[in-house]
Amino acid sequence: MEFPGQRYDSIDDLPGVAPVFPLAGTILLPRRELPLNIFEPRYLAMVDAILAGERVIGMVQPTSGSSEPKPELEDIGGLGRITAYSERPDGSYVICLTGICRFRIAGEEKVSTPFRQCRLDYSDYCDDLIGGSGAEAVDRSRLLETFASYLSARALEADWDEIARSDNETLVNTLTMISPFDARDKQALLEADDLATRAEYLVALTKMSLAQDGTEPNISARTH
Repeated sequence: MEFPGQRYDSIDDLPGVAPVFPLAGTILLPRRELPLNIFEPRYLAMVDAILAGERVIGMVQPTSGSSEPKPELEDIGGLGRITAYSERPDGSYVICLTGICRFRIAGEEKVSTPFRQCRLDYSDYCDDLIGGSGAEAVDRSRLLETFASYLSARALEADWDEIARSDNETLVNTLTMISPFDARDKQALLEADDLATRAEYLVALTKMSLAQDGTEPNISARTH
């Protein structure tokens, strides 16, 4: 995986320590983009620091029930690199993170910075650096049928031409990141062993949501 000024061929190319940004309900998966508005002073300081360094942030959810100012963190998160940013007149930032690789938190560093920094272990996620790894095992038709039913039940539209052009990895991980499920379910989706497992869990969660609404899946919906 290549970014401007950086190449990630193996987990040895990834930083052993990185700033972490705890944010409930938000996950980051490889090669997907995550826009963020940064306005809290400690995270403004974080962006300033990383723009001068390796430009990477570890996105991680607080554990259920944890609260500020220093919540407990989930063990697994996603490392991303700032690939675009702009500064507003009020001093806040709009940044775009592009996902690189998932990680397991190996420990937290004692630091003087206002933002937290953790030791990251990527050893369980080497395949995250390989675009499309496991994509051939995804049941694309089943996923799209369920997605179409969800959209139909909520009178929502989608760009089906764009969806048809998306490869399986892009489709699964994009739907995962934009899914409306709660933080616990998002974490389970993040931690799925492979794309096929993530897709199956996404289908199951969507069907449960439709069942709770009293909506039967419409398998005749347009799925291309």
